[in-house]
Amino acid sequence: MSVARLKKLSLVGRAAQKIETLEALQALGCMHVLPLVPPPAEPEKVNERGAHEAYKALRFLTDVAEPRRQIQRDPEFQMDQFVKDVLDLMQRTRDMSDRRDFLAHRIAQVQPWGDLDFPPDDVLAGNRLWFYQLPLKHRGALEGLALPWAILEQDHRFIYAVLIAPDEPADDILPVPRTHTGSLPIHELEAQLEEAEIAIEALEAERVAQTRYLTLMRRNLSVAESAAELAHATQKVRDEEAMFALQGWVPEDRIDAVLEMAGAKDAAVLIEDPGADDTPPTLLEQPEQRSAAVDLALFYQVPGYKDWDPSVIVAASFAFFFAMIVADAGYGAVILLGLLLFWRRLGGTVSQQSWRRYGVIVSGATVIYGVLLGSYFGVAPPDGSLLAKAKLLDLNNFAAMMMISIVVGVLHLVLANALAARAAWGQRKAVANLGWIAALIGGFVLWLSNMKGQSAAPGAMILGAGLLAILLFTSERQIKKPIDWLWRLIDGVQGLAGAMGAFGDVLSYMRLFALGLASASLAITFNDLAVSVIHALKGPGILFGLLILIIGHILNFALAMMSGVVHGLRLNYIEFFKWGLPDEGIVFRPFARKEVQE
Repeated sequence: MSVARLKKLSLVGRAAQKIETLEALQALGCMHVLPLVPPPAEPEKVNERGAHEAYKALRFLTDVAEPRRQIQRDPEFQMDQFVKDVLDLMQRTRDMSDRRDFLAHRIAQVQPWGDLDFPPDDVLAGNRLWFYQLPLKHRGALEGLALPWAILEQDHRFIYAVLIAPDEPADDILPVPRTHTGSLPIHELEAQLEEAEIAIEALEAERVAQTRYLTLMRRNLSVAESAAELAHATQKVRDEEAMFALQGWVPEDRIDAVLEMAGAKDAAVLIEDPGADDTPPTLLEQPEQRSAAVDLALFYQVPGYKDWDPSVIVAASFAFFFAMIVADAGYGAVILLGLLLFWRRLGGTVSQQSWRRYGVIVSGATVIYGVLLGSYFGVAPPDGSLLAKAKLLDLNNFAAMMMISIVVGVLHLVLANALAARAAWGQRKAVANLGWIAALIGGFVLWLSNMKGQSAAPGAMILGAGLLAILLFTSERQIKKPIDWLWRLIDGVQGLAGAMGAFGDVLSYMRLFALGLASASLAITFNDLAVSVIHALKGPGILFGLLILIIGHILNFALAMMSGVVHGLRLNYIEFFKWGLPDEGIVFRPFARKEVQE
């Protein structure tokens, strides 16, 4: 598994062959398309990846509680037109619902004044009615008005008054703003509300009828996805009169396939190696059976094009860290049992099968580490038994467990720097990575020497050699004038400032021991508490003890799972990536047809 080597491929063809060429290229599914033109200025005209409209229509129909019997075959079914029809129905339903809500709100507003029939303007000599909902405490404000007014209704809280004036009164004429009642009486508003309710029922019936096509819609989601992908790629193509140009990154082993396709479409092709200023995307080459490891590695950060593939190491180290944090064979067996119960359900796709296998690895590692600790739901095996003989580690031996955690941290960071040095071999920073390896090992040896009262010389020498390499080779600055030597030395001093960070990163691995001890201690505590309750309360004590065991271990199991996932990933994403993958890349997104699972 490694980062695929890419070539920059530029393709020029006739405008008449543009769509056919793009569709053929999409069928190959091997190019990361680069934009040769800026995106449209209007955001609504930008074609995004993914069939968002199709999925929006699908969600609208799947929300129906009782869909109709499904149509399995319909040769006249057109996915694009069906999606448009559903979205149009959804918009009409939304508009009608908004109108219904508006009418209901308006009726509630007008209700206190009664069912008024508003007279024509000429009857009032050009005057109009202005309505106010006035709190009782402000009744005196009406007495001082110069405009004619009347109280239509009154309750224990408000006065419902009307003012008569040709123009809208000033905002401060009363201590409250006027109420907007509109010009329609309640009986007409209620008639319109009834019409809206009937229209909504008709739209809902139309929506239920369209659920007959849910199965066909799901089968054709891949068509919608592919069409959206094609539209997205088309906006990146440059059009010039009778020609079009397309550019992108293609893996080296697929160049011949693209050349063959271009020849069939009478298109010209230019192939280039990545330039110094180019930033090629990162494509990890791995079989589909290992997609879980790739997903885990790319979840936080995409490695740079010139970096290395961290997926296998991240997957292996996460399983190991997770096992150390959970620290119980019983909990590992529960995870394994859960996987077995849902084994078939988790095997629908190749990706799911990969995650299923990785789950077995993680749970297996947890069981093995728990056996080595001799912890089974917090219970130690009987002395002299086979399981007792398999116990090689003791969580209560703090010194030994702390040592193991620090050794794991040093080895993990040494591996990160070794792989970074290999990826950058031939550059100055590769020597700096080797210097960090020497500094980590030298610091560890020096610490051991002090603990055992031995000579500090070996560790100090290794540490000093590493720090010297960091000082001299951290900087990649080009020497163009004498002052650049000084700047290179300053860069090296800044690199040495990372020594404290390295010390802190190694100590971060102490969480493996601390969290494992916490998980085991909680399990033992719940066991002891349950036993104490059983002995203290004869009869009902058994029930209460079982409840304490069940609830306590469920809580501890949930905490252990959360800690194992969060901190197991954190040690990879923060500490390991910091030293092994300092640069972030761009994920390779192939222009390809989409296959959507039902």
